[in-house]
Amino acid sequence: MKNPSSIVWFRRDLRTADNPALAAARLAGRPVIAVYIHDKKGFFAIGGAQKWFLHYALEALRKSLDGLGIPLVLRRGRAEEILPLLVEESGAAAAYWNRRYAAEEIATDQTIKASLTGNRVEASSFNGALLREPWEIGTKAGGPYRVFTPFWNALRGIGPGRREVAAPEPQAAPASQICSDDLDDWALIPQSPDWAVEFRDCWRPGAAGAAAALDRFLDDPVNRYGEDRNRPDKEGTSRLSPHLALGTISALQVWNATRTATAAGGIAEREGTKFLSEIAWREFAYHLLYHNPAMPTEPLRADFRTFPWRDDEASFRAWTRGQTGVPIVDAGMRELWRTGWMHNRVRMIVASFLVKNLLIPWQKGERWFWDTLVDADPANNAASWQWVAGCGADAAPYFRIFNPVLQGQRFDPDGAYVRAFVPEIAALPNGCIHAPWNAPERALDAAGVRPGDTYPLPIADLEQSRNRALSAYEEMKAAA
Repeated sequence: MKNPSSIVWFRRDLRTADNPALAAARLAGRPVIAVYIHDKKGFFAIGGAQKWFLHYALEALRKSLDGLGIPLVLRRGRAEEILPLLVEESGAAAAYWNRRYAAEEIATDQTIKASLTGNRVEASSFNGALLREPWEIGTKAGGPYRVFTPFWNALRGIGPGRREVAAPEPQAAPASQICSDDLDDWALIPQSPDWAVEFRDCWRPGAAGAAAALDRFLDDPVNRYGEDRNRPDKEGTSRLSPHLALGTISALQVWNATRTATAAGGIAEREGTKFLSEIAWREFAYHLLYHNPAMPTEPLRADFRTFPWRDDEASFRAWTRGQTGVPIVDAGMRELWRTGWMHNRVRMIVASFLVKNLLIPWQKGERWFWDTLVDADPANNAASWQWVAGCGADAAPYFRIFNPVLQGQRFDPDGAYVRAFVPEIAALPNGCIHAPWNAPERALDAAGVRPGDTYPLPIADLEQSRNRALSAYEEMKAAA
């Protein structure tokens, strides 16, 4: 073929700006064909809520690529079968992609690279997801970090390992035409029931939506981030997590924009640094995932493999439906179902309730979050669940068991968050809203609340279940 093309394989990097693989493909001078492969199998196959976000992110990506003269080809199937086939169909001389870091993803990429290079097709991969590759930061002893604070200090000391790259210039359309699936045929948007109906009011998928979310956050909320980030009743977080998860914005873009705004005086140094440390936590999670391939399914602390978990399907089902009888837990689980997202403070509360008060394995919670979060992320999801469960790297001590009543009273003091998602008890006064089972009869009557009827009684006694969790921990230690 006189003018062979290059294929850019998009995955969790659905943007044209700061996309190293796309930039390298254009720099090579060949016409570019963009490809996205929807693989419905594997541990990290896109979950239900994220499918909705993916649909609209792909629509936005296609529009951006059209403006660059780059066609977007959609295919379904196993990537190790589909990508070599697309290379053959198009007569491409090279394939480019940005790296992934879960073990099964790395194995897939290695298989494809070997297949392509064996057929004399150039195959190149790049860092488009992280500030630093997992092998670029290590302890003085040469191993990976297991504690976040020294990792954060090391990252701050050396900074990002690459420069942000602009979107490429438009190109002439490639000569070869490849058939593509119709995005609507993938049925990524739920229909029966359309449980994601409220997503449309919450999210604007795509690079433009990510940029708007970042601008809104850096314009003002970031200057109260240290305090407001813990308040689910306030708009105190960036809400960039789904954009980072599917790569409609890169961590480097967020890092650079925050640093620039801080240097210009628009952001207080303390608040900007705190926000960047949360970007670094995501980075830390990916470093953990790379160096601990079994992290999504196995505890990083080996002694937790014998932990005496309970099999309690009824309680798990009540937790997933926001029917535990504990208001802030139920509010969080209902927010998750309605919006595909949950405030981070509440994520810790609901996770602690599941794995400690109910003694249900963290892996079940991790899988539920994977299917219901628009920001489901291979590294963050597992690392955060292990942190709460006490079995991960830099994990909270096991005896740190969140009291959901006290957490609600502290971080949702007026009950606004609970009232927004648990309307059955909305008329209760502030002093009763987080523990309606302790409310006086007159308050219950005035609010029309009948515990056990209009709203469930708690499925676990908080004090007794806390003591049970501590006993289970001691049992595990004794067996070690």
